[in-house]
Amino acid sequence: MAETMIHSDVDKFEHFLTNHPFTGVPENLYAPMNYIMNLGGKRMRPKLLLMAFEAITGHLNNDAFKLALAIETFHNFSLVHDDIMDNAPIRRGSPSVHEKWNTPTAILAGDNLMMKCYELILETNLENTSTILRYFTQMGQQVCEGQQMDMNLPNQKEVTEADYLEMIRLKTAVLPAVALKIGALAANTPLHIAEEFYLFGLNFGMAFQLQDDYLDTFGTQADIGKQEGGDILENKKTILYLHALQTLENNQKIELQNWFNQEKYESKHKIESVRELFVKAKSNEYLTELKHNYEQKALLHLDNACLNNNYKPIFLGLFEVFRNRKN
Repeated sequence: MAETMIHSDVDKFEHFLTNHPFTGVPENLYAPMNYIMNLGGKRMRPKLLLMAFEAITGHLNNDAFKLALAIETFHNFSLVHDDIMDNAPIRRGSPSVHEKWNTPTAILAGDNLMMKCYELILETNLENTSTILRYFTQMGQQVCEGQQMDMNLPNQKEVTEADYLEMIRLKTAVLPAVALKIGALAANTPLHIAEEFYLFGLNFGMAFQLQDDYLDTFGTQADIGKQEGGDILENKKTILYLHALQTLENNQKIELQNWFNQEKYESKHKIESVRELFVKAKSNEYLTELKHNYEQKALLHLDNACLNNNYKPIFLGLFEVFRNRKN
């Protein structure tokens, strides 16, 4: 039942998205916006918003779908700009926007996607639109802070696990958290219940990003739909790297640091060598345990959200799907 309802809501959202393309002139500004929006993806964030709204009201309406589209539009805005900053050639198995068009067009397309988020929220007929806008804007600011932290870390001399976890909290976890909170607030739930939805999403988002880090390092391009070993090639100081650096013997630690300091290397050899060092340090096992801890916190806050018996299995079903994902 849970899986059927999840897919039903996703199908409804996809239908809404398909029937609300972005239009305007010049055409080569709007074409890349629709391109990234229609490349697919997991639609996790709009799913969460719709699920929170429906769990409280028992139904979905046009306002809920507009908010869900705003959340997905924001997510895609961030992907367009992330790909530029990371010089990533592939997104969801297809050319990234700046590769298919060019960097200036991709920047403008991303900017306009952000503007469309506010337009969608302002088109709703909710009594608490200003409150929702405040939380949405705060989230947008935090995501930008997290992205800058992510850009800073490769060149930061000393990076701690706390630094990295704070970066992924801001860059990744606050978006699903706010999606759930906005969905709950749009359904006129009390603020303390909306906050439990938020905390469920925050911990869920942390676990999601840790799994993403694992897949980026150990997954294949065919599975993950983007460049294999991208974090390694970009010298990202993920939990895997930070744990390995603290755990490896001195000669292996120096080898790992050398791989992250070299400017010239053969990509495949670098990825394979760093993977081996991570496994020797059991950093993959450490990441899995840390992810599990966030998952358990998420489930506690889901209990506190006081969902009725009809809707809690839906959240648990989605939770299981993303916890065990391979891409």
